[in-house]
Amino acid sequence: MTQSKAKKKRMHVKRTKGNDVEKNRQFSPFSTHERLTKTKKESIDQNYTKHRKPNHSEDY
Repeated sequence: MTQSKAKKKRMHVKRTKGNDVEKNRQFSPFSTHERLTKTKKESIDQNYTKHRKPNHSEDY
């Protein structure tokens, strides 16, 4: 496979200057954003109430 231009530049800097720019990247051993999926009950409730018209007779 071919290498991207950015990777070629990084390898060139590493060869010529000796510093590895990939070490400057911030690394986190875990995901920094939350992945929240709905529970089965929440998805069922949403589909149940999604196309229902609100009942305004309860307001009286």
